[in-house]
Amino acid sequence: MEERIITSSVLEEDIVTEYSLRPQRLSEYIGQKKVKEKLKIFIEAAKKRDEPLDHVLLYGPPGLGKTTLANIIAKEMGGELKITSGPAIERAGDLAAILTNLKDFDVLFIDEIHRLNRAVEEILYPAMEDYALDIVIGKGAAAKSIRIDLPKFTLIGATTRVGLLTSPLRDRFGVMCSMEFYDEKELSEIVIRSSDILDVKIQQEAAYKIAKRSRGTPRIANRLLKRVRDYCEVRGDGIIDDEVVRKASELLEIDDEGFDRIDKKILLAIIDNFNGGPVGIETLAYFIGEETETIEDVYEPYLLQKGFIIRTPRGRIAGDKAFEHFGRKASKSRTSTSMQDNVKQCSIFNSD
Repeated sequence: MEERIITSSVLEEDIVTEYSLRPQRLSEYIGQKKVKEKLKIFIEAAKKRDEPLDHVLLYGPPGLGKTTLANIIAKEMGGELKITSGPAIERAGDLAAILTNLKDFDVLFIDEIHRLNRAVEEILYPAMEDYALDIVIGKGAAAKSIRIDLPKFTLIGATTRVGLLTSPLRDRFGVMCSMEFYDEKELSEIVIRSSDILDVKIQQEAAYKIAKRSRGTPRIANRLLKRVRDYCEVRGDGIIDDEVVRKASELLEIDDEGFDRIDKKILLAIIDNFNGGPVGIETLAYFIGEETETIEDVYEPYLLQKGFIIRTPRGRIAGDKAFEHFGRKASKSRTSTSMQDNVKQCSIFNSD
């Protein structure tokens, strides 16, 4: 699979500048108003009681600022941030080493926490509830358990798939925050803030154009800003305006909905070659030359979320937005099929 500019996953180029673009305090953080308000109250209450913040679970699509929030929480609580990930903690001893090196009010951030080994997860339970670590020494009849007290820390777990968390682990988080996609206004503010940090001059309307192509994700907005900046420095006059954004987007093959070449290839295949659908995922994957898993995990989620593709019991169909976006008219047979599938879908939900 080719590297996508508009992927919400971290690319190598993001590592260089992403840290410098991150806000350091809640007051600087743009968007996620409900999450911010919730955290602000809980942080202030914890500081008044001189206690650590309750353990926090942040869940939602990648690129929405979960790591940034963890860094902010650590700074607001006056502790240090320790970062690791579920797959990186292979053995219980790895987690024990991390926990015993923490200090009071430190924040341990575990990304992809749903991928924790079950044996490792068992070690977390007493650590989260009692700030203690239970270790078994020896084997067989000679084995004995000792308890080591841990500092008063805050665990922040991040996941894109909250449904995969076990109930015992999920129930031990005192604060659960759902991260939502950003709107264009919020992303415009992020683009303008980032342009100031990068010392790039940008017009308000141009910032909005970049935001509109960013698929509701700050990480993509910042990445596009850097690519447009590069284009402006070589082909422009030093100020990013509408025309610069348009030409840079054409060069990057990204349209005003944030669709790249593969997104458009998928939608046009359903519309033009399969009469708007329905078409099975395997047939679609074979037609465009991609793996079925790649389409389902990488390309399809955003198209589904925006209503450009609709899943039905008989396969994928193109939504009305897709036809409008490409200036096509839906055929009568496609409309009829779509209505039948919607009826079937409703009957399935009603039977549940």
